[in-house]
Amino acid sequence: MIDRMVNLTGMSELKVLSLGRNNIKKIEKLEDVAGTLTQLWISYNQIASLDGLACLTNLTTLYCSNNLIKSFEELDKLKFNDQLRDVIFVGNPMYAEVSSKEKARIEILRRLPNLKKIDGEFVKPSEIEAAQQAPAE
Repeated sequence: MIDRMVNLTGMSELKVLSLGRNNIKKIEKLEDVAGTLTQLWISYNQIASLDGLACLTNLTTLYCSNNLIKSFEELDKLKFNDQLRDVIFVGNPMYAEVSSKEKARIEILRRLPNLKKIDGEFVKPSEIEAAQQAPAE
């Protein structure tokens, strides 16, 4: 039951960091692996904010399901993670903001248009089109 992230000094080649099923409340101290980390698995924690991820310039995969993210606006903090292609956010309170799983996928895609997979399912061309036309929820 890890409750906080620690410095990763000396792990400058780390590509995948798996911290799922812990008690982490805050994403932090990732600067030492900012250039190499491609996958971060932090599902089933107590994370309410996506602060601390902007430094991860090569992040392609973010599994962040079953946390405490309340608003889709948190996803705006990932707009500088240009390589991000695969995310999982299902099980966060923000899904209560929309009436269906499909609307959640479109809202995620509207904020992160480079994604190829959302919640384990490939993005469909129709979803890309809907996200480009969708007003903010």
